[in-house]
Amino acid sequence: MKISIATWNINSVRLREPTVLRFLEEQQPDILCLQEIKCQNDQFPMKNFKALGYEHIEVAGMKAYHGAATISKLPLERLPTSFCPLDHARHVSTRVVADASRGDAGDFELHNFYIPAGGDVADREINDKFGHKLDFIETMRAYFTERFALGDQHQVLVGDFNIAPHEHDVWSHKQLLKVVSHTPLEVGILENLRKSHDFTDTARLFRDDDEKLYSWWSYRAKDVMASNRGRRLDHIWVSPALRPAAEATGRNGFTIHTDMRVWEKPSDHVPVVQVLDLGAL
Repeated sequence: MKISIATWNINSVRLREPTVLRFLEEQQPDILCLQEIKCQNDQFPMKNFKALGYEHIEVAGMKAYHGAATISKLPLERLPTSFCPLDHARHVSTRVVADASRGDAGDFELHNFYIPAGGDVADREINDKFGHKLDFIETMRAYFTERFALGDQHQVLVGDFNIAPHEHDVWSHKQLLKVVSHTPLEVGILENLRKSHDFTDTARLFRDDDEKLYSWWSYRAKDVMASNRGRRLDHIWVSPALRPAAEATGRNGFTIHTDMRVWEKPSDHVPVVQVLDLGAL
């Protein structure tokens, strides 16, 4: 059984609902994880998503800012997790029932994150937003370290991590070394999180670090694709037990929908998709 999981910082789901609906109609992912939905739970536009077959929706909304939502064709069970030190709505954790015929073996945990951006200065002593970002990731690391001490129950981590870890995950490694999202400190703590259970960053599973990969481009760019000053801030990670499912779909199992950055009224992020072949497990 193959399933596709998409992650997308939509930068206001109500403003860009037509864009999301177009993506769902054209690409038909089984699950779409949204971040920065910018609405409260009761304001989330469920009706049209359900009309397309996405009947299972879990939302963590918040007035004006932040927010995350997971919409799915497959059944979801909400998990009682807590990651944000400030109690902002920045994550949705669910158990996905991918193949009911296999019982628990057909399930996996899906954690949808919107990690704080961290402000403009990479120093927690003078920038509380940066400290919040570091503390949020440390909470994630502690949770998954403890979680995996109990065993690998098939985990997928997705979302806007607001960190571009590799040299060619940014348009200029040298120029961005002191810019929040690519500083050595952030890259190091993200790697510590990845190592908490040897997660696989599926974007780099079949792509060497010398291949440029971006999922975000600033609104400030006059000609976004011509300048191509992007960063790969959006990630899909799988736990060791699920790595064979990602490997089985090959290089084409992972896609960054770069073309959508120039759609009408675009988000500054584009969707990132990973196909998993659960039959390979």
